[in-house]
Amino acid sequence: MSALPLISLLTPKIFVTGATGYVGGDGLYALVAAHPEYEKDITCLVRDSDKGALIASHYSKIRLVYGTLDDSDLLEAEAKEADIVLHWASSDHEEAARALTKGLAAHPPASPGYLIHTSGTGILCHADVERGAYGEASSKVYDDWEHVSELTSGMPDNAWHRSVDKIVLDAGAAHPDRVKTAIVSPPAIYGPGRGRGNKRSVQLYELASAILRRGKGFKVGKGKTMWNGVHVRDLSDVYVALVEHAVRGPLGKASWGADGYYFAETNEFSWGDVARRVTNAAYNQGLIGSDDVVSVSAEEANAILTGGAAMWGANSRCKAVRARKLLLWKPKGRDIVSEIADAVRREAKRLEILPGHAKKAAGKA
Repeated sequence: MSALPLISLLTPKIFVTGATGYVGGDGLYALVAAHPEYEKDITCLVRDSDKGALIASHYSKIRLVYGTLDDSDLLEAEAKEADIVLHWASSDHEEAARALTKGLAAHPPASPGYLIHTSGTGILCHADVERGAYGEASSKVYDDWEHVSELTSGMPDNAWHRSVDKIVLDAGAAHPDRVKTAIVSPPAIYGPGRGRGNKRSVQLYELASAILRRGKGFKVGKGKTMWNGVHVRDLSDVYVALVEHAVRGPLGKASWGADGYYFAETNEFSWGDVARRVTNAAYNQGLIGSDDVVSVSAEEANAILTGGAAMWGANSRCKAVRARKLLLWKPKGRDIVSEIADAVRREAKRLEILPGHAKKAAGKA
């Protein structure tokens, strides 16, 4: 029998950050559901005993370590002991990325460490942000297959998430036999999470929340901005598949390093159309008094939500070719339009806004 890295022969030791977050919580759920035999060899970083209790109440075999992304020595030590690191906690914490890659670089070449890092397609918004062009259409579509180098070496340093992407990529380039890296870059994520902490995403839900609180719909500029979406369960399937390919070592078919960049998109939409549909859903559910949609400036969008101008008004279009080709990823979740009515309903409940609220607020009920 030919020598294979140890990870391909044994249950992997997995270190997880962000296990009580939206993406990480659902990813951990999906991983343990697919591979319950992994649970006893998973270690989760948690901030405090309250976060630890959330994990322990559902995953009795998981080991907990207490700390934050600022605890570089702890992160380095855990990564050094892990076969696979699932970094779900932050796309922008540079010191955490340096600590994790430093720990993984201590692996011997016969047993390399794998880093599966979470970025995001906000990185694609840079051109519109630099021009100050919000709410406008764009024909530019990025792909992670034929033009993957555009993503790994062609992004400007001031693009969202780029600084940490570079740390991850540089570690893989400096230690190709010791550190195997993959970057997962999801677009707008939606759907209720299955994790033990945060179950709510940002873009769609903050839009619905703002429309409910304002009592009227809005779009950024002309509302022509295009994005992609992915259901959180489909996104989790990408992480599970990457773990499975890492466990197979050289027998796996996943790309790592310079080619290891994975979009995870399943549908495309314009934020103007989504804003209109959110407004209609809120109006039809009796939560606001008008189905009118007004245009807001970039400054107004940023006042509604930090980064709102880019999140709802800058283009981010991509094609997830690599996951479909190599991981045989077959997303099954519904598209973002089909999620809107439920998203509005859940946001109204969270904000304690009941049907008929608009009439009562206007003194008409």
